Amino acid sequence: MLVPLTALAFVVCARWPSVARRLSWVLPVLGLITLALVVLTTESGEWLEERVQESALLEKHAETGSGLTPWAITLFVLTVAVWLLGRAGPRRERERSGAADSPAEGRASAVARPASSVPVRVAALVIVLVVAVGAVVDVDRIVESGAKAVWHGGFSTSGSGGRG
Repeated sequence: MLVPLTALAFVVCARWPSVARRLSWVLPVLGLITLALVVLTTESGEWLEERVQESALLEKHAETGSGLTPWAITLFVLTVAVWLLGRAGPRRERERSGAADSPAEGRASAVARPASSVPVRVAALVIVLVVAVGAVVDVDRIVESGAKAVWHGGFSTSGSGGRG
């Protein structure tokens, strides 16, 4: 559930930089926690796969599950990028008012200027949407294949629960 939640927060923060500024460090931390839990879940799934009876459905689930890590890495990297760009906006505003405190803020503003242009923001939002949708679709595929692996042949369609 954390991947879709992170993807949603990611899209909202990318679309509305004011939300990204309000959430501050929460977005990249959420991305990092999501990445760590995806890796941990994948590793525990591989551990479990070695200890249960093999089946084609289980193998498909394991293969599908390993594909989530690249999405989680990309999601984390882009949450950090959205967070950094959200921080650059206030610096740019301070610089415009003549209140830049250091050369580092000037460099951040030099990055923020082109990043705030409409074509760059539209391209960034498209990338954000592709990554968010890709991650959520992959999670859905993993959940579906896991449910099939667990429940296939494990229940009765007669409704009597197999009792006589």
